[in-house]
Amino acid sequence: MYKYIISISLLLFCANGYAQKSDTATAKKDTIVYKTGYGLRLGVDISRPALSIFDKSYSGLELVGDYRVSKNWYVATELGYEEEITFEDFTTSTSKGSFIRLGANYNAYKNWLDMNNEIYVGMRYGFALFDQTLNSYKPNVGSPYFPSNTIQTPVTDTGLTAHWTELQLGIKVETFKNLFLSAGFSYKIVISIDDQENFKTLYVPGFNRVFESNTGFGFNYTISYLIPFVNK
Repeated sequence: MYKYIISISLLLFCANGYAQKSDTATAKKDTIVYKTGYGLRLGVDISRPALSIFDKSYSGLELVGDYRVSKNWYVATELGYEEEITFEDFTTSTSKGSFIRLGANYNAYKNWLDMNNEIYVGMRYGFALFDQTLNSYKPNVGSPYFPSNTIQTPVTDTGLTAHWTELQLGIKVETFKNLFLSAGFSYKIVISIDDQENFKTLYVPGFNRVFESNTGFGFNYTISYLIPFVNK
């Protein structure tokens, strides 16, 4: 009888020790921390070179970059150059120049494990320095019997500036290690734009088409690479 009691006691003791060991291993497994890279991410908007291939009235290049400062916040910038020929019923004009946008993005997406994707909301301040040329225009003063002639003499104003703010929404997906593809949309509001004398500015580099409401829209498709300085 005592042998049975001793055997059962030893069995219970071993089972209890195994359970404690298993719980400790599980606790260690649950405390694994997945770290992601903090660093400088640089890239290019691939939609602009693609557009210049299909639309001969446009050429442009935009470089993008951001730096992660906390779990969900990034400081971000875009800079580049654009030239656009705008065709209207009575005018043809060209706008060309450089631009920069500065601001921050907030990542609203909660990643699983070691994922590093984003669904972001961003704000920007934009500035452009550009030249505006009225290539040709047709005075709207003619009649069916005495139509006006198109004036072909270009008129150029240089050193024009534009300031605006914009709201950005977009996604970034890490397709390979540290390599990201992203797509975004922006809504822009004019702060101030210099107009050419006697001619309203219709297109601003970095802003795109300026509508009557002094607003505009933008899209981008970028590819970028993260240079990680530290993992957190």
